[in-house]
Amino acid sequence: MNPQDRYALRGVSAQKEEVHKAVAKLDKGLYPKAFCKIYPDYWGNDEDYCNIMHADGAGTKSILAYMYWKETGDRSVWKGVAIDSIVMNIDDMLCVGATGPFTYSSTIGRNKHLIPGEAIGDIINGSQEFFDTLKTYGIEVHFMGGETADVGDVVRTIIVDGTMACRMPRKKIVTTDNIAPGDVIVSFASYGQAIYETEYNSGIGSNGLTSARHELLHHDYAAKYPESVDPGLPKEVVYNGKFKMTDATETPLDAGKMILSPTRTYAPLVLKALEQHADKIHGIIHCSGGGQTKCLHYLPQGLKITKNNLLPAPPIFRMIQEAAGTDWREMYQVFNMGQRLEIFTDKATADALVELAATFHIEAQISGYVEAAEKNGLVIESEFGRFEY
Repeated sequence: MNPQDRYALRGVSAQKEEVHKAVAKLDKGLYPKAFCKIYPDYWGNDEDYCNIMHADGAGTKSILAYMYWKETGDRSVWKGVAIDSIVMNIDDMLCVGATGPFTYSSTIGRNKHLIPGEAIGDIINGSQEFFDTLKTYGIEVHFMGGETADVGDVVRTIIVDGTMACRMPRKKIVTTDNIAPGDVIVSFASYGQAIYETEYNSGIGSNGLTSARHELLHHDYAAKYPESVDPGLPKEVVYNGKFKMTDATETPLDAGKMILSPTRTYAPLVLKALEQHADKIHGIIHCSGGGQTKCLHYLPQGLKITKNNLLPAPPIFRMIQEAAGTDWREMYQVFNMGQRLEIFTDKATADALVELAATFHIEAQISGYVEAAEKNGLVIESEFGRFEY
């Protein structure tokens, strides 16, 4: 079966075409080309300020956390999915220049028969521990509580989501309107071990996890954990891989922890980047849903991007591609492929940003450039071939 067909049969969409169509007529906010929707200052009624609110979550990664916990008894995975939910919010908001103070409210839906109170406690306390870590790097997040609902008729295991908000001066807003011919792109690694991380990060993030889980893990898990699978899925798209969760890999992590690596936040890095180079930063893109093609959604008219020097793809993405047989062109559309944040700027600032990233032990490099074009487009010249979008 074609990998694209398997992806569709699992009920997921890499590009979320139906969602984009559903919201096409909605108000785009004050800055339509901003990465997050930005509204007037409804809370303070100050024309110099604006409000931002964002909602996201860990997605189907929480299902794997459940399975890994059941297999190993390792409760640390619950803090991991709490981090995923937080980072998928805060790192989107970084792209418009928001660096706090933030407020955060968690929303957890669980099947109480399968997810005990200790797991909920690990998620909630893990959230606060992560906020405490961020505070030491200058990022202030106030935990406002949230909702934990017992909804076993709706949620088969657990879902971990959150909502983040902040108020900020309009003069500090970053949009993509200033991206122009001659700009270069700095890509920041999603893998390795940043100074604020406690172990190696595979770089997987929180996108494409349905595909990763089913393509890598062994079919035995379908029978062992039927609650981890939509009963309506065809058997041929359920857990097609060769790995047991505790199998060793070429990294310090086992296979399960590779897929469960908490999504890396770039908040400490972006805070310093904006403090030092705000006037030179023309756009920030969080390469989440849409992977390395995400930038196309925010590109001003008449520009073409060429990414010809991306960081090497780390092992997790090679493992997924080998298991699924997915075309490399599609891999770059679904996954971040080892770089989950990119900044558009001039060459001198780009060099400074690469040096700044190194102080956080985050690998970075100039990965591409922007040029004028009659029609917007993206070219990726990768280690696996040349792809046009």
